[in-house]
Amino acid sequence: MINQLDFKDLDFTEKLGKLLGTSHLDSLDVEGVVKSIIGEVKLKGDESLISYTNKFDNVACQNINELKVSKAEMRDAADALDPLVKDALETSIERVKAYHLKQKEMSAPGQSWSFEDEQGNEFGQIVRSMNCVGVYVPGGKAAYPSSIVMTVVPARVAGVSKVVLTVPAPGGELSPIILAAAHLCEVDEMYKLGGAQAIAAMAYGTETVSRVDKIVGPGNIYVATAKKIVFGDVGIDMIAGPSEVVIIADSSTDPDWLAMDMFAQAEHDELAQSILISTDSALLLAVKESIQKQLGDMKRRDIIEASIFNRGALIHVPTLETAVEIVNQIAPEHLELAIENAEDLVPSIQHAGAIFVGRFSAEVVGDYTAGPSHVLPTSGTARFASPLGVNDFQVRSSLIHCSQGGAIELSRAAAIIATEEGLEAHGKSAEYRLRG
Repeated sequence: MINQLDFKDLDFTEKLGKLLGTSHLDSLDVEGVVKSIIGEVKLKGDESLISYTNKFDNVACQNINELKVSKAEMRDAADALDPLVKDALETSIERVKAYHLKQKEMSAPGQSWSFEDEQGNEFGQIVRSMNCVGVYVPGGKAAYPSSIVMTVVPARVAGVSKVVLTVPAPGGELSPIILAAAHLCEVDEMYKLGGAQAIAAMAYGTETVSRVDKIVGPGNIYVATAKKIVFGDVGIDMIAGPSEVVIIADSSTDPDWLAMDMFAQAEHDELAQSILISTDSALLLAVKESIQKQLGDMKRRDIIEASIFNRGALIHVPTLETAVEIVNQIAPEHLELAIENAEDLVPSIQHAGAIFVGRFSAEVVGDYTAGPSHVLPTSGTARFASPLGVNDFQVRSSLIHCSQGGAIELSRAAAIIATEEGLEAHGKSAEYRLRG
């Protein structure tokens, strides 16, 4: 049965803390396993990729070329797609592209800029696209072409020169829609690789797999741990945890809609989290009944049931202000405001990866077709992290261009400060410029 919490209960904070906690992951000896895999990939390159792929994906690969996906395979898969499916995929790509083009156009930090001061010195910032980005797409329990769209398209809009894509292929087979999405998004290199070994291959390069500047994309705990370990040798987008949604709802939204929105999150993974908050106890009861009514018909019932009953919750609160307080405490990946006049609540939301405003704005459109990337901060990291976007694929260089006359004033002050810090060479370096 789904957890039921009430804000007025004395132990509410304790119960919520336990529900949000991820201590169940601590017992897994993940880091040791991942470090072993990364070390072997660095040492043995392609040989280790073949070994681990055979072991984890249940294949009998003999040659690294069997894991490399050709552009012809991607193109042929795209050509063979059902026209309706291809149209939906292209719609998703175009909308994500349009959103990120607008982001690139409107976001001042994403553009180079400079100014000149009264002494003729020029200062500013040069923004450049990264050369090579690695994208990890999960593929163990389902095929996720949307993850290709939501990572590769923003990278392309940012101007990244090369995109390397890895996706696990259990049994050695990839879904045609994965190949088609890779083709339509213009992926440069694609490999049937998953897990920590894929992250290591992109981070350090092998005889076959290109070394990348940054790795983006969601994955399981082994992938997340690998990204944590290689960070510093390569950039990463974030260390993502299980997916999550928080919904604030009132009686204006159909209980069946709300139950299915919770299911949509829960079917990702047994550790996914779906939380519904309302001031209306009757609505919470109706959603509870809808969960029981609709659960039996779901194809991924076992996953949904484990997620909903172990990690999900229905929370009763006295006011919408209290609901907002809880949301800002949780800092959820996804937040649905399924209430009347939902837009009035938006200014109060301090922490959320993506906010879906109004009962017609289902989280699922954010997964596929709305436009913003669905790669979002999880596990409370929305307090300091942001959705994936164009800026994540750009690097910035500060620009300092001193005129001969302008350098005198700057160097004089610099020499004084350097001397106070006891850095002799710094001081002399500045003083030399005073001589013209």
